[in-house]
Amino acid sequence: MDDDTYEISTDPARLDAARIHHWLSTDAYWALGRSREKQDSAIANSLNFGLYDTASGTQLAYARVVTDHTTFAWLCDVYVDPATRGKGLGVALVTAVRDHLAPSGLRRILLATADAHGVYAKLGFEPLTDPAKWMALGLQ
Repeated sequence: MDDDTYEISTDPARLDAARIHHWLSTDAYWALGRSREKQDSAIANSLNFGLYDTASGTQLAYARVVTDHTTFAWLCDVYVDPATRGKGLGVALVTAVRDHLAPSGLRRILLATADAHGVYAKLGFEPLTDPAKWMALGLQ
């Protein structure tokens, strides 16, 4: 990623909520059909990261973190506009998330992915060592 061409921000005022909703509700397997109301609520109650084209200000990628800023974070809704994939933007975005959360001393940052294990492994994420310890409510 060329640092002069792109910038990453956690400023919620910069987020293009309509674009994020379109991306996730129409193209992200984990959020297909998510309503705009639910997406806006998720944005409002999370730590959000936007990656933007510096020249135009257009949002090109998004990531959302659900966290208490102390012990736990869940990285979710990571999405890169299809027209800009293959340029390292996803890795840059997740690196920014990781580095932003590092000073908090979080013990765990979790995520789930069906197809991007290699991207996250580059940044230190690894499979759970004992997944049998984890449980979930409301899985489909």
